[in-house]
Amino acid sequence: MSSLLVVLIFLLPVAPSATADADCVACHGDKGELKQESVHEGLACIDCHAGAGAKGHPDSGKMPHVQCASCHEDVDKDYRQSVHAELHAQGDAAAPDCASCHGPSHEILPASNPASRTAKRNLPETCGACHANPDFLAKHKVPFARPVETYRLSVHGRAVQKGDAKAASCSDCHGSHAIVPARSERSPIHHSNVATTCSKCHVEIGKAFAGSVHGEAAARGVRDAPVCTDCHGEHEILAPAEAGSLVNAARVSTVTCGRCHGDERLAQKFNLPADRVAAYKDSFHGLAQRSGSQTVANCASCHGIHNILPSRDPGSTVHPANLGKTCGACHPGAGQRFAIGRIHFGAGTASEHPVVRAIRILYLWLIPLTLGFMAIHNGLDFVAKLVRGAPGGRSGQRVPRMNRHFRIAHGLTVLSFPVLVVTGFALKYPESWWARPLVAWEGEAAFRGAVHRIAAVVLLLSLLYHVVHLAVSRRDRSILRQLMPALGDARALWGTFCYNLGLAKERPTFGRFSYGEKMEYLAYMWGSAVMAVTGCLLWFNNITLAYLPSWVADAATATHFYEAVLATLSILVWHFYMVIFDPAVYPMDLSWITGQASADHLRETRPEYYRELVRSLEPPASTPAAPTEAAPLAGPDTKGPPDE
Repeated sequence: MSSLLVVLIFLLPVAPSATADADCVACHGDKGELKQESVHEGLACIDCHAGAGAKGHPDSGKMPHVQCASCHEDVDKDYRQSVHAELHAQGDAAAPDCASCHGPSHEILPASNPASRTAKRNLPETCGACHANPDFLAKHKVPFARPVETYRLSVHGRAVQKGDAKAASCSDCHGSHAIVPARSERSPIHHSNVATTCSKCHVEIGKAFAGSVHGEAAARGVRDAPVCTDCHGEHEILAPAEAGSLVNAARVSTVTCGRCHGDERLAQKFNLPADRVAAYKDSFHGLAQRSGSQTVANCASCHGIHNILPSRDPGSTVHPANLGKTCGACHPGAGQRFAIGRIHFGAGTASEHPVVRAIRILYLWLIPLTLGFMAIHNGLDFVAKLVRGAPGGRSGQRVPRMNRHFRIAHGLTVLSFPVLVVTGFALKYPESWWARPLVAWEGEAAFRGAVHRIAAVVLLLSLLYHVVHLAVSRRDRSILRQLMPALGDARALWGTFCYNLGLAKERPTFGRFSYGEKMEYLAYMWGSAVMAVTGCLLWFNNITLAYLPSWVADAATATHFYEAVLATLSILVWHFYMVIFDPAVYPMDLSWITGQASADHLRETRPEYYRELVRSLEPPASTPAAPTEAAPLAGPDTKGPPDE
């Protein structure tokens, strides 16, 4: 009897619900049934539809809305504090309620179910019903463009789609029910809370950031202090190895760090050095990075990533006591014999090393003075020759000028010098249209750098060939004496100016080499030596930094660049005029190809040398028809005598 009573006690409260559910299904059919695996499985209809009784609907025929709060009181409390509830209270028809995110009450599945609207993998689509709608974004002035689409492309979004249960989805960062705008201090994505939010997954990184100069400033409420989203982005967070990532090696310095450290306003506000980004961009590291190198040092390589400390902090990687170790990570031995000096410095600033400043000032005077002299000299000569006209009676005859060995050395220079110019200035100006094809091949392959160094070796081989040739050939070695400047060259230079200005009646004549050729040869040899020494200091930078003070590399960089500018412009203004644009030799002096020069030109400008040359080439007296001054050795259509 007692057992029967117990059974009746348990059955009595169930019977009306079961009867009510059967009545609901009888009228509402499938709509009255809960979806299989529903989170509400086990509940009766009247548990949610409180207005319905065992005997049907209220007399009004209208059922009150389901009150989720009757069971989910805490969740409802959070929701009422959210921006969604605020919009709902304002009568915004687009404001989401429980069913907007979770679905109709009969179809609600637990978040652990892969088919649930609130499952981690499905949240972007659920939130995207509003936040991927352009009309919704425009109406509610959502500041972020395409937040859902960009999230799907992010490292988090892709990981979630692959089934990674630990990867962050919408609710992990924004919250679930108490979602408030980012401007609210209660928001997990408010500036002051971002680091804490990200640290839920990135624990160790969060600890490192908290102790950094950025983390401490953010904790003090400094709104301009960068937090996770300032460096990594908000929704489209990409892995550092991806080209589009804000912290990619090719972008972190200029795009991310440079956004703050290159801002004049922030520099003044926080007393930060204003020239650091510009100085880095013009440094060897910055130029290589601008050319596409993924391995060259960037801001993070030296200053750290999340644990960035001020340079005065003994724990900082850029503290003077730690610079040797930091630089030594890439340049073994750096700072072991000499302290590493200033790293970032702009031209003309107080931090610029005195030697580097002296080199810069020297070249900034030398380059315009030299080129100005060349332009005035050649301009006057060009105009004077056009006014006077070319001498008449051109015979077209030729005489030997450059033998095979000189032409080989010159040919190697012709091959290497233009390549050095293009590949060298492509490093300095990688964004230029003409440099882009070279830079496009740079990257890890270091195409531009490899071509530049190969061309440098070829140029050095041309110099070596020239030196060996002169050392072996006593006859050809005599040109060194003839190339040495003399007092007569100064008189010839002044006389040329006077003649071209109409102040003298006769044009000066020269020996085997004019003052212009002497200046160019000596400048070429001096410039080649300077470029070779500074180029090697930069090429073998590990040795330079290990055995020499760090300012030596900076001085080599400045010298190499300015000397390249001077050499390139000198070739264009001085050498090209002498061998191409001079009306006396136009369209070109072909002696560097054929080894033979115009007999008419030499007879007019170097009469004594011409007579000596003709005499030296005369055959023995027993041979009839010896060449004379009036009948040079080679006619316009003949091969001429051997050049050896």
